[in-house]
Amino acid sequence: MYNTDMTYQAATVDEYCAAIPEERREPFGRLRRAILENLPEGFEETISYKLPSYVVPHSIYPPGYHCRPEEPVPYLSIASQKNFISYYHGGIYSMPDLAAWFRDEWEHLKLGKLDMGKSCIRLKNIREIPCELLGELAAKITVDEWIAFYEQSVKR
Repeated sequence: MYNTDMTYQAATVDEYCAAIPEERREPFGRLRRAILENLPEGFEETISYKLPSYVVPHSIYPPGYHCRPEEPVPYLSIASQKNFISYYHGGIYSMPDLAAWFRDEWEHLKLGKLDMGKSCIRLKNIREIPCELLGELAAKITVDEWIAFYEQSVKR
């Protein structure tokens, strides 16, 4: 259920979405739909680290995440935070060309100042979430490409 530190005890993404404050449900739902409509085949929606996440499931990559093998390999996550909605994408953290593409597209769309950390895009104006762009970002990497990149990165 909803609480002041913006963490949700949810077993499913639907439970997470139901626990979000009412004024955020619709914009969060639009973002979720954009991801699901664009997510390459093989990724799976689940709760991971208490967030709606899109992962490489154990059925495709049995070893799981190297830090916690019981967890699937993460790809992207979304969250309802106190002052914004966040979109965490492993590719913009670890692939400079993808991060550059995203920054260029954001600027081209004239969306205002980009508030981005290493992997986190902070969406402060929840009424104007660029769902099409974020859906396109979700689609940029296939499961096979992500596994290959992940294995190359882990083995370094």
